[in-house]
Amino acid sequence: MRGQSGTSVRGRGKRWAWVGLAALVGLSLGPVAAQPQPATKDKEADLDKRVEAAVERGLEWLKRTQARDGSWSAQGGQYRVAMTALAGMAFLMEGSNLKEGKYSDQLQKAMEWFLSPARLQANGLIGDAAGGNFGSYMHGHGYALMFLACLYGEEEDPEQRARLERAIKKAVDFTCKAQTSKRHRKPEGKEVEVGGWGYVSATERNNFDEGSVTVTQLQALRAARNAGIAVPKEAIDKAVAYLEACTTPKGGIIYSYANSGGVAMAGQERPPLTCAAVTCGFSAGQYNSELAKKWIKFCKDHIPIAQGRQAHDEYQSYYFAQMVYILGDDRYGQLFPNEPKENWLTWSKYKKAVFPYLLEQQSNDGSWTSGYIGPVFTTSVNLAILQLEKGILPLYQR
Repeated sequence: MRGQSGTSVRGRGKRWAWVGLAALVGLSLGPVAAQPQPATKDKEADLDKRVEAAVERGLEWLKRTQARDGSWSAQGGQYRVAMTALAGMAFLMEGSNLKEGKYSDQLQKAMEWFLSPARLQANGLIGDAAGGNFGSYMHGHGYALMFLACLYGEEEDPEQRARLERAIKKAVDFTCKAQTSKRHRKPEGKEVEVGGWGYVSATERNNFDEGSVTVTQLQALRAARNAGIAVPKEAIDKAVAYLEACTTPKGGIIYSYANSGGVAMAGQERPPLTCAAVTCGFSAGQYNSELAKKWIKFCKDHIPIAQGRQAHDEYQSYYFAQMVYILGDDRYGQLFPNEPKENWLTWSKYKKAVFPYLLEQQSNDGSWTSGYIGPVFTTSVNLAILQLEKGILPLYQR
């Protein structure tokens, strides 16, 4: 059921289920910035209209390119699990669900594709042997779990909910069993258990971990928890400790704890992974405000806004946009009160710089084609960024 704003009443009721960045850094959801002047309002209204038209063209392109079986794929028919999940998220962010909305048919087809025995394995893995997942299966599994959890959170039909619930619970169980486990000694001498995720499950006697898979699993678990699915606290605690162990003195996160020998050295930081860590947040009750401030400051200092192509551009933009949206226009200043206001990292500044840039990059057919993974990925990511302000899904709400 939806209110007049289009926001799911069910989704609004679940916002307590996962505390966002404001709780992470001990902030209240305080007042927004002062209202803009009329001339600024006119410019913002014009940009919003252009964004709305671009989003519609992008969604229609995704609709046209959905395969008959309900999936999407990247270049060469690859990465179908991840691409189908991310494309599905774009439709959910528009406001459609399985029962109603302009793109309910596309969501229904995508759900059926995921719940097919060819994708939903007996052990809970959501995989696709025919499509590939970046040379692994954990990336795709994480994105699929995120999508199904968000789909479940917006669904009210008892039969559909039961089907989705069974699949999500098994997928959560698989994710938790796939987590690595290592002992890490903190600088003050305390030893803790840390656990990330790698390209394949740790049950395959592979204790490799890396940041991009880890943040994908964390956001998926967050989506499941938002939807009311139980997520073991131990898995979150280990992941929180893992991200902290991977943070260098400069505040950035390194690629892999396993590859680093357990030492996060300055100079090895990855800005995309750092902003992804902020976006994913922590499980309830596991906060470290100083750590969050390090991450945010590192991202502000190392991620330029709308200045052309960069390494891992779409991946970085996907998470960085979510991070800045959560900050809004005031919270950076609350975190760093000694910084001049003109230096704050704010959503208004980001939107003003990035949205026109994204609109300029859109092709006539509605897609975005930059990047090496393919237009489905780039289009889905850009549609997610352009639709953050709708606030439809709890996963992306402030």
